[in-house]
Amino acid sequence: MTLLSRILGLVRDVVIANLLGAGVAADVFLFANKIPNFLRRLFAEGAFSQAFVPVLAEYRKSGDLDKTREFIGKVSGTLGGLVSIVTILAMVFSPLIAALFGTGWFIDWVNEGPNAEKFEQASFLLKITFPYLWFVTFVALSGAILNTIGKFGVMSFSPVLLNIAMIATALFLAPHMDSPDLALAIGIFTGGLLQFLFQIPFLKQAGLLVKPKWAWHDEGVKKIRTLMIPALFGVSVSQINLLLDTLIASFLMTGSISWLYYSDRLLEFPLGLFGIAISTVILPTLARHHVNRHDHSSQSAIDFRHTLDWGIRMILLLGVPAMVGIAILAQPLLLVLFMRGNFGLNDVQAASLSLWAFNAGLLSFMLIKILANGYYARQDTKTPVKIGIIAMVSNMGFNLLAIPFSYVGLAMASAMSATLNAYLLYRGLVKEEVYHFSRQSAVFFGKVLLSASVMGGLVWYNTPTLLEWHAMTFLTRLHWLIWLIGFAVVIYFSMLALVGIRKHHLTTKG
Repeated sequence: MTLLSRILGLVRDVVIANLLGAGVAADVFLFANKIPNFLRRLFAEGAFSQAFVPVLAEYRKSGDLDKTREFIGKVSGTLGGLVSIVTILAMVFSPLIAALFGTGWFIDWVNEGPNAEKFEQASFLLKITFPYLWFVTFVALSGAILNTIGKFGVMSFSPVLLNIAMIATALFLAPHMDSPDLALAIGIFTGGLLQFLFQIPFLKQAGLLVKPKWAWHDEGVKKIRTLMIPALFGVSVSQINLLLDTLIASFLMTGSISWLYYSDRLLEFPLGLFGIAISTVILPTLARHHVNRHDHSSQSAIDFRHTLDWGIRMILLLGVPAMVGIAILAQPLLLVLFMRGNFGLNDVQAASLSLWAFNAGLLSFMLIKILANGYYARQDTKTPVKIGIIAMVSNMGFNLLAIPFSYVGLAMASAMSATLNAYLLYRGLVKEEVYHFSRQSAVFFGKVLLSASVMGGLVWYNTPTLLEWHAMTFLTRLHWLIWLIGFAVVIYFSMLALVGIRKHHLTTKG
């Protein structure tokens, strides 16, 4: 399901690139789309789940279904009430949000400059896209509940509906509207509604569809609130950094936001397919082991380390070759996927520069997802917050240093701050004797690195130049790209077998 979602996500981006290119309309829509996307990652893949799942695990451990149902009702009622207020306020004051994250456009609007139109349109589109916050909050809540009882497929399929809605509005609604970016904004709203409605039958089937109830002072709700507030910041530092990049990009040339978006979206495929998926799967297991642990030497503590170690090994196994492959095939990927309609060769070259810069931090972005779970499963949100503050401040400093490199510098700064974030998360787990990178894992990493290097060298040797790619027909480009990716997969896994990686190296206790 996760693979299907990522494929449809790419199809959606191809359709958007064809429709809007990398001009004014693209920059404005992608700006308005970034806010709900930020919130999706924050809730569905981040802070809420990290805070809610461990507390829900404690209630389920008690074996009292009525108590668990009551807890779910109180959480949904309290969260729903708060998010409803926030959503309404955000829609009313959307110009303030546009001014906050699109300061460059706002200044132009005040001075009646060339980008004044961007500010006005962004303010309007945010009114349509912001209700996605309400939908995605309940999608995250129901998805976390279903994941805890082992129904991972429902949450994995949910993003498919958002992608289908956006693709449909781009293909069938946009041609009949003066503003195609407005059609896409309507697609976001529709997709959020479909996601929300889709999960309701599965909750009912599990006996966990309950009436929401406001309970701000309930002990369980207070516990989630205590865990979630700092987690909102700690787990989403990389996303906050991307929002800061958007703010700075509003001062740069038209196209900067679009180029950053398309390069970031290509990274989202391996990040979502591997990093977020593995993180989502191991969190309930980590939480269960923590609830049952007595000390650092207990079997549950050992199983906790083994589960975390398995997650890291899976990230290395899949993330390293993805990083190498994207570095070599950055321009062909952008050219094959996006170069059509209003997205030209100059856009491919511009986006490839930021893709190379972002790609330098791909492994770090993935590891953050896994390492953060080592804290949140133990209901420790303070440490990631401290680390997040350091990483975010560092990102600001890196941004200032990278000003001469324009939008590419923003991508470089994000990659560097993510690497710092991952390192500090790991160091904290080692200091607390929760986890350490074992000798066996180091050997495993060495074998993965060797295999990926051989794969990369052979793929690079066989890859045509950009001019050769440009001279090909679309079908020829597609055949070449598929062949190169297939060739890379065969070489990589053949090398893994050659260096001694076996199935038992990829298993975990838990």
